[in-house]
Amino acid sequence: MTQEDGDLDGLVRARIRALRVAQGWSLDELATRAKLSPSSLSRIENGQRRLALDQLVTLARALDTSLDQLVETDTDDVIVSPMLDGGHGTMRWPIKAEPGMTVMRQRMTTPPPDNPASLRAHSGREWLVVLSGTAVLLLGNRRFRVETNQAAEFPTMLPHAIGTAGGPCEILGIFDREARRGHNADKKA
Repeated sequence: MTQEDGDLDGLVRARIRALRVAQGWSLDELATRAKLSPSSLSRIENGQRRLALDQLVTLARALDTSLDQLVETDTDDVIVSPMLDGGHGTMRWPIKAEPGMTVMRQRMTTPPPDNPASLRAHSGREWLVVLSGTAVLLLGNRRFRVETNQAAEFPTMLPHAIGTAGGPCEILGIFDREARRGHNADKKA
């Protein structure tokens, strides 16, 4: 193994651990998600076990990143391609410098729910800007109209929902790790 290979090996191991910690996961939690034993994961992070390609692919998926991002070494690559979720009409970009932070673009075509019981609360903070149209933000028992080029920022522990006001709108949001996790849980429910 060359010195360069050893540097990449150490970098990948450090990234796996850093991404796990940034998600707030224990060794047990990531090991479960990656279908590895906690001791195997610990040995991978600490350099006591060989890195296998199939494990790297599994770990990248479990960490919500790509294999390319896990092993990249070229700091000149500043372009990030979106991850598409056609089912929810979203494009998502991870912020490389802040593991767990995500930028999301979403086209919305429905108004927010009428039923206050449909509002969701979870840990985290959100920031959004309306790119086109008008959005309606329900925040607790308050209702806000957010016009094109206006932004909103709020703690997500307040029950909230967002939708359109009379026609399609497009928003760009920035979610911290906790807010993204909360929204991912909402989609699965």
